[in-house]
Amino acid sequence: MENEWLTYAKRLQASALTGLAYAKGEYDIERYREIKEIAEAMLSKLFMAPTTQIAALAPGSRTYVTPMNDVRGAVIEDDRILLVRERVSGLWTLPGGFADVGLSAAENVVKAIAEEACIDVVAKQLYSVRHKAKGPFNPDAREFYKFYFLCERTGDAVPRPGPEVSDAAFFPLDRLPRLCKDRIVEEDIERAFAHYRSPGQSTLFD
Repeated sequence: MENEWLTYAKRLQASALTGLAYAKGEYDIERYREIKEIAEAMLSKLFMAPTTQIAALAPGSRTYVTPMNDVRGAVIEDDRILLVRERVSGLWTLPGGFADVGLSAAENVVKAIAEEACIDVVAKQLYSVRHKAKGPFNPDAREFYKFYFLCERTGDAVPRPGPEVSDAAFFPLDRLPRLCKDRIVEEDIERAFAHYRSPGQSTLFD
């Protein structure tokens, strides 16, 4: 669960950005800009990062601000789960990432697994939907909804790393590598195994 002051600062920033998208009068615009600057200053102190870096994470166009969508796919075979290794951090995660426009959440996760692990899959079940801010992830200045799918391999291709990752391999639940907690936590993998072992469970959500 994220720090409550981080939640306040993010909500303040979102309100300011949404206000700037719809405000017409110059005084309203001035006030929303000031609120935006205050929120970014708060986030800057919380993350010990320059305000320019915080501002760069905000939506680029003036629009109603909503959470971003992150999709992740769990491929389990022989009681082992497929993970990919981040090039920058060297840590491991379920394959996936930002959802692209024009594709459904399931189509996005199929695409991500093909790009990162070089295998073809079909999405079989949405097993979990999480609000990142309410989970035990590393703090994030952005807002995310995270969609987790159980997927099944459809071809004979052996997983190998795509251009965005450095490795792709299967791991048993009791011998997981170091996870990238910006992307995934062990609880998400445990949930995948639970749904894989007992099909037909309801989707978990918060």
